[in-house]
Amino acid sequence: MIPMQLTVLPLISQRMEGEFDIFETLLDTLEKNNSKLEEGDVLVISTKFVSNAQGRIIDLKNIKASNYGNEVSEQFHLKPQIAEVIIRESDKIFGGIAGFVITSGDDIMAPNAGIDKSNAKKDKIILYPTNPYLISEQLRRKIFLKLQIHIGVILVDSRLMPARVGTSGVAIACAGIEPVLDMRSKNDLDGNPLKVTFQAVVDNLATIANHKMGEGAESKPFAIVRNSGAKLTDRKINPSEMAISPDQCVYVRGLSNSKN
Repeated sequence: MIPMQLTVLPLISQRMEGEFDIFETLLDTLEKNNSKLEEGDVLVISTKFVSNAQGRIIDLKNIKASNYGNEVSEQFHLKPQIAEVIIRESDKIFGGIAGFVITSGDDIMAPNAGIDKSNAKKDKIILYPTNPYLISEQLRRKIFLKLQIHIGVILVDSRLMPARVGTSGVAIACAGIEPVLDMRSKNDLDGNPLKVTFQAVVDNLATIANHKMGEGAESKPFAIVRNSGAKLTDRKINPSEMAISPDQCVYVRGLSNSKN
């Protein structure tokens, strides 16, 4: 039997101003794109779109930098207001280079705490969404109640990868889908048992969808991934299933040890 082919269907949506309802906007976008969600689909949504819906847009003219903000600004050659927002959005700052600070917040490592100046008006920046896992779960449940179908939901952001050119998609949160596939005890092509391999299912799907959604003016904040083969679930996903603390990260530990 030939397996069904994975497909990605990006959806064009109008640019929204001010806070808005993501679910109602999704329904409207599906109708205008003459598309439907189906049982087993995975819906991928841009985190910037979710942040816009929540009003997570900061006007830098209203930000006053603290003493620490001014220190970070001077150290990493950032505007004081941006440095201040980075501090507020971060649990920890690891270091950085001119223009970029490597931070961690809620066990999500990102340059500049994930704040984004693209697709934002002058002197404004977009922050990460608030409660992304709750937003994902609420949307999944609304879709089930309205359409009577089970789907997975992934919130995607673009991210620079270590020692690679360009950005890739990464899942910030998910709901209704098993985020990681445990491959341990399975055999490789030579029959050797895998000891530490976990497949990052939602990150892989996030990257695939992000490739079709675009990075700039495409206005495709939604994408439907169909026939992904991912395992859907009704259980609530815990954020700890998708992320590890920075002190357990091989890159962070490796670079930290190299300084000793």
